[in-house]
Amino acid sequence: QVQLVESGGGLVQAGGSLRLSCAASGRTFSSYAMGWFRQAPGKEREFVATISWSGGRTEYADSVKGRFTISRDNAKNTVYLQMNSLKPEDTAVYYCAAGLYDTTWRAQYDYWGQGTQVTVSS
Repeated sequence: QVQLVESGGGLVQAGGSLRLSCAASGRTFSSYAMGWFRQAPGKEREFVATISWSGGRTEYADSVKGRFTISRDNAKNTVYLQMNSLKPEDTAVYYCAAGLYDTTWRAQYDYWGQGTQVTVSS
């Protein structure tokens, strides 16, 4: 069992930056691939970024490539999402998730956090 708690969301102006954190409980954090997803009002939850258990492989949605960076610190049981050059269309609830595979497929993730709100004003 893995419990995930996101933090770092908030209100930011367009062009600004935020860093999301996701703290995981359990001693097996380093065994899991981690992902970030987001869900805007009235829309489906969508893939944002994923990172392998070792941190050696990452993948991003086209919409955030070059602006967002996913990283992890296995010693701290934490995964991060650095978000730069934020746009109003990035406004959503951001969720972290843990699974066996670093994939873009939402269904492949077994554990989810409660989410943190990110609002980007124009």
